[in-house]
Amino acid sequence: MPFNMFYIFMLSALLAIMAVILQRVHFLMTLLYLELMIISLTLFLISVSSYNSLFYLIITLTLGACEASMGLALLISMIRFYGNDMLMSLTLFKC
Repeated sequence: MPFNMFYIFMLSALLAIMAVILQRVHFLMTLLYLELMIISLTLFLISVSSYNSLFYLIITLTLGACEASMGLALLISMIRFYGNDMLMSLTLFKC
């Protein structure tokens, strides 16, 4: 594995984590940043993996697909209930 590829994958994961922390407007953008973290982790595992760790790569991809489907289901139910995907509309006072 080239040395700079490690930095590229770690930088993309850190940027996704920072974007999730700093971006608090739309739920869809938060879900996209979470997907970016999963994809960068998967690419990192591909670049450093051997044939023995291919099982962990398949587990990571499976968890990423489950996370995407759960996020989409939450987004659809949030839009049906609140009418938008703004995270500011999620307060305890409206319950």
